[in-house]
Amino acid sequence: LLGFVSLSQYSAVDSNPLSLYVMHPFWNAVVKIFPTWLAPNLITFSGFLLLVFNFFLMAYFDPDFYASAPDHQHVPSGVWIVVGILNFMAYTLDGVDGKQARRTNSSTPLGELFDHGLDSWACVYFVVTVYSTFGRGSTGVSVFVLYLLLWVVLFSFILSHWEKYNTGILFLPWGYDVSQVTISIVYIVTAFVGVEAWYAPFLFNFLYRDLFTAMIIVCALTVTLPMSLYNFYKAYKNNTLKHHSVYEILLPLVSPVLLFLLCTTWIFLSPTDILEVQPRLFYFMVGTAFANISVRASALCLKTWRIGYIEFSHVLSAAKLLFGKVGKAAGLLPVEPLPGDRDRDTGWGGVRRPAEQALQHPTLLPTETHSGLTGSRGGENRPAGCRRTVNTCCKYL
Repeated sequence: LLGFVSLSQYSAVDSNPLSLYVMHPFWNAVVKIFPTWLAPNLITFSGFLLLVFNFFLMAYFDPDFYASAPDHQHVPSGVWIVVGILNFMAYTLDGVDGKQARRTNSSTPLGELFDHGLDSWACVYFVVTVYSTFGRGSTGVSVFVLYLLLWVVLFSFILSHWEKYNTGILFLPWGYDVSQVTISIVYIVTAFVGVEAWYAPFLFNFLYRDLFTAMIIVCALTVTLPMSLYNFYKAYKNNTLKHHSVYEILLPLVSPVLLFLLCTTWIFLSPTDILEVQPRLFYFMVGTAFANISVRASALCLKTWRIGYIEFSHVLSAAKLLFGKVGKAAGLLPVEPLPGDRDRDTGWGGVRRPAEQALQHPTLLPTETHSGLTGSRGGENRPAGCRRTVNTCCKYL
């Protein structure tokens, strides 16, 4: 953590009425239950593990998001109660960890980074878990719509860190507290009324699934985004912005946008229709990659010097892997036979052995290796005996 701002105080603004008048008084009472020797980071991690447990519990009962559809075996009512209680407990622990840190005078930049890093990873867990309430099928939403809604939540999260990166103050989004309380209530209600209750229209022909989708989008566009831009504008007018060039201002947003474009391209070009076949694993991959990016964004806010944020080598490697695999599977790129692809006639599928291919590119091999491979011993050609060496040192293979 060398170079982190260790003397600066954690600067955050929470103006949500639900937090100020309901949750904070509740959290102030809860934090007194914990002993002073209990580490705040342990509280943070415990709350995160509850969300992870909910994710895997729902994955067991609803692996493909069809459990809430008609004519399918539904998730047991008791599971919904457990998920609802654990979700609220995780939300409570997330609100209490900071109070425990200030109560024990143990606030550190590491704790802030740890807390925000797990919060960013938690986004995918609670979004995917609540998806099981409606699921896919005729009464639910498609997996691609949920993918887009997940990105709305992720961008809303990174937007708050973009604010802090530019203004020095973390403005906590209103949507988080409202969503966590609402989700916990929905889980409990589902346990008593069943998922069939969400089939009926909410108002006229407006279904509950439409309400679920509209709440996420409207909250992001009418509350989160305008407030972020307004806070940025205030800092600009007061001449308190920490960064002034367009590049540095937009730096924390570049990598999330690149991740979104790569993942969306993967969905559309995937020859195996990966999102339809393995939606839960794809969501997990997106959320995990985003959490890595978000931690870097948090580190940007805590550093005292300018730090490189975009790892272009990683982006290029990901793009090469993505388009290379997709292109070969779709028949757009040539596919070289694997070493195990033999046939009885030629022994190597009608192509040269790997060592013989490498010998056509001597510049890719050290001089002594190339000369050794071209020799012969006992009447046998050396390439067949040195295939492992060639595979290790020759980039052509």
